[in-house]
This record gives sequence, C-alpha cells and structure tokens, in this order.
Amino acid sequence: MFRSLVLLAGAVLTAGACTPSYARPLVDVAVIDRDNGDWLQNWSHRGQQWIAGTPGHRYSVRLTNSSDRRVLVVLSVDGVNAVSGQTASPSQAGYVLEAWQSTEINGWRKSMDDVAQFVFTDLPDSYAARTGRPDNVGVIGVAVFQERQVYRPAYEQPRPYPSPYPYPPYARGEADASAAKAERRASNAAPAPAGAAREQSMADTAAAQSIGTGHGAREWSPVSQTQFVRASRSPAQVIQLRYDDYANLVARGVVPRYRDPYYSRNVEPRAFPNGFVADPPSRGW
Repeated sequence: MFRSLVLLAGAVLTAGACTPSYARPLVDVAVIDRDNGDWLQNWSHRGQQWIAGTPGHRYSVRLTNSSDRRVLVVLSVDGVNAVSGQTASPSQAGYVLEAWQSTEINGWRKSMDDVAQFVFTDLPDSYAARTGRPDNVGVIGVAVFQERQVYRPAYEQPRPYPSPYPYPPYARGEADASAAKAERRASNAAPAPAGAAREQSMADTAAAQSIGTGHGAREWSPVSQTQFVRASRSPAQVIQLRYDDYANLVARGVVPRYRDPYYSRNVEPRAFPNGFVADPPSRGW
C-alpha cells in the first residue's frame, strides 16, 4: 500500500462547478498574479502551454479539484518540489484537495506555519538557480494521484471538514527519505562542479529563459496532518505549464507579433493617415 502522511496547507475555496469528473481533467491549474489580481492567460505553442510573468510580481498556483473524490497534487516549480525543496519527483510530498475544492499555493513551504512567496525574478536569482539547479527553470508542473477507495461501514460518520480554516492537504511522499539518502550519497561520491562550469550552464539556460521563481518574503500559511493512500504508483494526470516574461514570449514566437501592442500599432509614418482636413482647435478667444 502506498500510504503517505498528508499535511493541510493554504486557504481552500469551494469550487462552484459540479461537472462530472469524467467530463474534465481531475485537476485544473491556473496561475494568478497576486500584485494585480490577473489570471494569467495561457498561450498554446508547439504542444505546450505558456504564460507571461512580470518580473518582481508575486504569484500563486491555483489548484482546482474537479472530481468528486480527494486527490493528491504534487507541485513542482522550476523542477523543485514546492513542499520539500527536493529535485521534484511524483513520489514526493504534495497537496491534497477535497472533492470540488480549490486552493491557491502562494509559495515554497518553509514550516508547518509559513511559506516563502513565489516571485517572478531574473533567472540567476531564482531559487532553483541559487541552489545549483537551473536546468528546469521556467516550468510549473503538477502530478495528480487518485485516492485508494477503502470500504467504510454505513454507520461510520463522515470525516469532518477542517475547521476553522479548511486547508487542503499536502502529502509527505513515501520516497522522500530514500531520495534524500541517495542525494547525500551522490553528493559525497561526486565532486562538486567547477564554478566556471556552473556559470556556463546558467548562461546557456539564460539564453533561452529570462525569468524564474524566486524565494520571496515569508507568509503565514498553517498546516495540519491527515492520511492519504495513493491508488497507484503512477500519477493519473500530469500537467506542465511553461512561463517566461512577455517580451521573451514574443521573441520565441509563443505570442504572435500582431497580438503584441507594440507590433500592432503603426511604427512608420504615413503620408495619408486620414482622409480629410480637420478643423483646427479653437484659440480660446
């Protein structure tokens, strides 16, 4: 049995829609700019979904469970698990959502009480790059697991909803301890890369990617514990969402130039911009 301890975290909102689970994905993912309140638009490009982030702005990842059962969502930002800080793997810690519920994950989990805010920042200042892992900067991903159904007698009372703050769960992965030991063994056996080689790796990544997710200010976000049993070893759903700043998305061809306000206006003078001579403004006499 793939049993995991689960921690509740983040403010939960009740989702309004009650569409049957088979008609849509198990979990919907959206990114919200917390400084201006915008839900960031998705752009489809060569089979990938992209959003445009604004450097210096805080953001949250909104997870919505569109099924009628609890699910476990393992959240990865820039290839790093947003709960444990490990190089991300589906077997690690994640958030558990009740049926039809949503939550906004605002940052990297630091303790049972707080997180460090997600902030769009220059790539070298991203958390992944600062911890020597710049290769996957620019991607937000989730791996979704369904819960193993357990027979419960008819007389058993339903599990009470968390109160007073109905936080959604995040799960401690069963492979966390073994993965941490493996990482320690690898770090002890292999010498650290030379500083010049690491800088060159970051420069190569920066040539294509301009922003990442920084380790922002601390924010209150209490958690508690529950239990979650995964129905399978493999996730039932995996979502990847790429991001970069708007100018870089235009340069990449993700955002068509005619959609960009700069390119949509006439940048060259015209001899006949209008049809007829307009009256001059009054002199005010």
